[in-house]
Amino acid sequence: GTHPYLTTCLSFPETRTMKFSAVILALAFGAATAFAPFRAPNAAGKSLKVEIAAGTPDSLNGWVPDESAFAWGLPGALEPMGNFDPAGFADGCSLQEMKRYREAEVTHGRVAMLSVIGFLVAESFHPLFGGEIIGPAIDHLTEVRKVQPEFFELLAIAIGIVETSRAQNGWVPPAQVQGKQFLNEDYYPGDIGFDPAGLKPTDAAEFAEMQTKELQHGRLAMLASMGFIAQELTNHVGIFENLGY
Repeated sequence: GTHPYLTTCLSFPETRTMKFSAVILALAFGAATAFAPFRAPNAAGKSLKVEIAAGTPDSLNGWVPDESAFAWGLPGALEPMGNFDPAGFADGCSLQEMKRYREAEVTHGRVAMLSVIGFLVAESFHPLFGGEIIGPAIDHLTEVRKVQPEFFELLAIAIGIVETSRAQNGWVPPAQVQGKQFLNEDYYPGDIGFDPAGLKPTDAAEFAEMQTKELQHGRLAMLASMGFIAQELTNHVGIFENLGY
């Protein structure tokens, strides 16, 4: 039979909506920390590594890898969580592994931020495909393919082009990979050179602060997008509709 908790949630939409709203509010308050002044936890109370590294020839955006620091000194930690790594991914990992972890995190965070915006915008406005694509966002690709059957293939090609460009920018060619050295030594994780608005700071400390903000928003977006997907799979209702709008 159905679990009692699921039965209760499915029987009372108002309760489910209130709980979902509470989760969104909690995540939103968490996002506010991304705008706090950058303060990297440091047990010894030393100044930021990036400030010391500014202008150093072997630095990457002001970051010089420090094996003794958490995550090799990469920015991204904020109080009150600090050096949050309950699974121990950063324990004893090599520099190349850490750069690969950060590359994966920042890339997934960017995709998740686009995903969250896509959910909210696509469910609110329907200017494309004659306004026929409506309802929960998790069904939109299926609906688009009914109107434009080749859309998925074109989307896959576009993603492939973007990913190939990213790989050529920061990744070692497959034939030249040695061990786990998948990223180029002079490549900063996530810095693919795409900055059409010119927002990237030239100052090392400012770059570390902006990188931390991006990571925090990306982490929040990954949680939010998973919540959106789970919610729409549960009751097949759009996000705003779940919130009563």
